[in-house]
Amino acid sequence: MTWDTKTGLQKGDPFQGHSRGVTSVAFSPDGEKIVSGSHDSTVRVWNARTGAPEGDPFQGHSDEVTSVAFSPDGERIVSGSRDNTVRIWNGKTGAPEGDPFKGHIDWVTSVAFSPEGERIVSGSWDNTVRVWNAKTGAPEADPFQGHSGGVNSVAFSPDGDRIVSGSDDNTVRVWNSRTGAPERDPSRGHSNWVTSVAFSLDGERIVSGSYDNTVRVWNARTGVPEGNPFQGHSDVVTSVAFFPDGERIVSGSWDSTVRVWNARTSAPEGDSFQGHSDGVNSVAFSPDGERIVSGSYDKTVRVWNTRTGDPEGDPFQGHSNRVTSVAFSLDGERIVSGSFDSTVRVWNSRTGTPEGVPFQGHSDRVNSVAFSPSGERIVFGSDDNTVRVWNARTGAPEGDPFQGHSGEVTSVAFSPDGERIVSGSWDNTLRVWNARTGAPEGDPFQGHSDLVRSVTFSPDGERIVSGSDDQTVRVWNARTGAPEGDLFQGHSNWVTSVAFSPDGERIVSGSYDSTVRVWNARTGALEGHSLQGHGNIASVSFSPDGKRIVSGSSDNTVRVWSIQNVGQNNQWILGNDGWVSCPPNAQKVFWIPPEFSQSLSIHQNSLVISRYGSTHISLDNCVYGEDWTQCYSESDD
Repeated sequence: MTWDTKTGLQKGDPFQGHSRGVTSVAFSPDGEKIVSGSHDSTVRVWNARTGAPEGDPFQGHSDEVTSVAFSPDGERIVSGSRDNTVRIWNGKTGAPEGDPFKGHIDWVTSVAFSPEGERIVSGSWDNTVRVWNAKTGAPEADPFQGHSGGVNSVAFSPDGDRIVSGSDDNTVRVWNSRTGAPERDPSRGHSNWVTSVAFSLDGERIVSGSYDNTVRVWNARTGVPEGNPFQGHSDVVTSVAFFPDGERIVSGSWDSTVRVWNARTSAPEGDSFQGHSDGVNSVAFSPDGERIVSGSYDKTVRVWNTRTGDPEGDPFQGHSNRVTSVAFSLDGERIVSGSFDSTVRVWNSRTGTPEGVPFQGHSDRVNSVAFSPSGERIVFGSDDNTVRVWNARTGAPEGDPFQGHSGEVTSVAFSPDGERIVSGSWDNTLRVWNARTGAPEGDPFQGHSDLVRSVTFSPDGERIVSGSDDQTVRVWNARTGAPEGDLFQGHSNWVTSVAFSPDGERIVSGSYDSTVRVWNARTGALEGHSLQGHGNIASVSFSPDGKRIVSGSSDNTVRVWSIQNVGQNNQWILGNDGWVSCPPNAQKVFWIPPEFSQSLSIHQNSLVISRYGSTHISLDNCVYGEDWTQCYSESDD
């Protein structure tokens, strides 16, 4: 994956192609390509912008590839492997250049080119550092000896005259790159293995990461630590590097986070890059309105505090594919989730502990899940065109699958009394079923001209609302299937999610046009302006008091909106171009840089939950247009 260094925002999709874990990655000097090494014993080159593989895998190592790097001119790639060798490859064709460099008697853990590209340094679990002629593979000195444990990481200084190494002996060492002589005493301070080392661009400082969960900065000349250890990671620090300006350090860890630090003060810069790492498919409030549950393409379920946006506990992990749908039980104590892995899981909402084994039975992806009002049953809808009901405590199926749809079932919901189930499908129809027997109640509801994405009952059970890829919202009589009123029109792309307010008087809809809209449920009239700020919206829901809406988006964020004054037309609007304007004439007032626009909390958007924090701008004293004269006050003189 690639990330934006300012925001922590994931840039594009993961690069997929290796058949086993990826051990090492590096950018080309021009930033246009990325090289990766893997446990599958291959090296791959990728387009850094698109993630597309460039050519076939480089094959030749007989064991796992542990480290990769580009030459300074970008024409060659060096790799180190558990087969104890170093190899050079043509960066364009993947052809090996010469024979493997042999000399290490244990795994090669780290490799790097010298700044001029004429030499290669390698570190090994044989406790040595070696320097090689990059053209011939001939050793350019005897092995550098001094470490009493395996060498995990090596790097040249920017001038090429020194080499730094980090080792399982918990020390950092600096060597003369020509002679192999140590340039000072080892730097000691880490209480466990040193996993990664790097020079600053001016060569005056060294950063190290360790199994002791800390990052440290050292004076490269004296070996003296500069400041205190950087603390914040909760697991092994696996990789560290300076930013080009030398003012910041980036670190990666087994705690699944990437952190950016002020290199001078050791203070973290912003939040660690955590939260959902992929699009949010489904969101819902807890019955008391104090928590939000979200399910994501990153295969996890998360629970958040609705007031602060803080995560409540760790992610719920267990699904092996995208989480498509989540819901709370009526008592708020359990959460149900459905996934593309064809299973449904029930979790303790406080601890994230799975309750029982996964529910298995669908032969294809699960798209939608919901608890019955009593919490005793769960309904699922699947790509196998069926609806199923299960005992929520035992996981046993209750009756046979409900069959009748001729396309994938996208959305399901119980009626408030638990006696009926509504489903929407890719066959463009809605169906209502007897929740006990699975018998259809009446004919399919027809009227949408494209697939139905979302369905739900009104609080009194007398109406059903649906959203469709035909860009409309419809309300139906739940007993007869007759449409109630005209289409709700206004969205310019698929309507992906719909919900009634608790009093049944309003409907909220989310769309791939990146807006949330609130409608009068009786007339279909839009209440106020659309709520903007997201990317494509996948899920919306009202809070139990009807005063807030939660939305989840493919932009990886969850947003909470205050809608008490949704009918007023004085709200600020954030456009897709970053300009903030104000109705009724949509006059542009100020612009938000792209790195802040996705996390901007403005006007009715009371909370943003994202990997890159939340940006708040006070507009209390903002005036524009002719109102600028309000800024003037006469002098007392």
